[in-house]
Amino acid sequence: MRYHAASTDSLMFITPRPEIVFERGEGSWLFDHTGRRYLDFIQGWAVNCLGHCPPEITEALAGQAAKLINPSPAFYNGPMVELAGLLTAHSVFDRVFFANTGAEANEGAIKLARKWGRLNRAGAHEIITFGHSFHGRTLATMSASGKAGWDTIYAPQVAGFPKAVYNDIASVEALIGPQTVAVMLEPVQGEGGVIPAEPGFLRALRQLTAERGILLIVDEVQSGMGRTGKLFAYEHAGIAPDIMTLGKGIGGGVPLAALLAREAVCCFEPGDQGGTYNGNPLMTAVGVAVLKRLLAPGFLAGVEARGQYLAQRLGELSDRHGLPGERGSGLLRALILADERGPQLVAAALTMQPQGLLLNSPRPNLLRFMPALNVSEAEIDQMIGQLDALLQQ
Repeated sequence: MRYHAASTDSLMFITPRPEIVFERGEGSWLFDHTGRRYLDFIQGWAVNCLGHCPPEITEALAGQAAKLINPSPAFYNGPMVELAGLLTAHSVFDRVFFANTGAEANEGAIKLARKWGRLNRAGAHEIITFGHSFHGRTLATMSASGKAGWDTIYAPQVAGFPKAVYNDIASVEALIGPQTVAVMLEPVQGEGGVIPAEPGFLRALRQLTAERGILLIVDEVQSGMGRTGKLFAYEHAGIAPDIMTLGKGIGGGVPLAALLAREAVCCFEPGDQGGTYNGNPLMTAVGVAVLKRLLAPGFLAGVEARGQYLAQRLGELSDRHGLPGERGSGLLRALILADERGPQLVAAALTMQPQGLLLNSPRPNLLRFMPALNVSEAEIDQMIGQLDALLQQ
């Protein structure tokens, strides 16, 4: 089956896509061009934190589009100022720079840390990152990532990103030298297999970086904005990082990201950082609507409760099929398989009858679940039932 063959053929090939075109979304459900519906446990890779087309976002977009879309980042605008204030009021950070993607925010964090190192550590520029990490698809963020094979795709890499072992404080300490300016990590490694950082490791990392006079950067592009049951994942360890990046969920489906930093680290000068669409009111108005929903009484407690429920149901499924188990934090979880059939399960789920199921397999031996933060227990049960049937086949 082909759908508008000329238009699909005009797209540059970057990944194999199924021969369906999604036309409508509502909450946890997507509908394709034939009217078939799919239960979505990917949600744009943890992007649609409130599900598809929530009223908060559609109203924010329509209302702001009728007032002001983009006055240029050379001027203040109301939603930009409001969202920055909300973020700093509910975090340990003092300043915000808005971007469009998580990779762009991480690129900004790298630049800020290197600028700080030039001013405060005699030009130190190396940022310790971790094996199996994922920080984006720019040249610098690919170099910072520990994803297998990325060291050769666009070689030569950007230098200055030695790799430590996740959850191993000794491996970090062994890499710190006179050129080290920061340590950067995801509090939950999403692409690496949904592996949470142990709270004790994060606390030890904060103590080590403080003692050595270097920065601690948390990449919360996937784990931030309520995904783990707290507004930001670093809160689980009770630490105060120096820099944080946000993306995905902060826009609830629109292109929005943020770089946050403590006052002592903010050393950009005019001309150092910018971007045509950064902080535009159309996107930041959505960010305000999303953040206000997350901060509403009881919302994050509900995320935590549904995260525990998803973990329980995945655990039961794992026991029933003799699988190694499940892991994760909040509503970012993985089911570990006993073999490498993850991609086959994803493909089979898509074509299930009477309705499809959207799953993700970042590694062939596991499935990753990133539902909307307001997913219902009934929808979790429905997903578990469909996955149970798949695993029985």
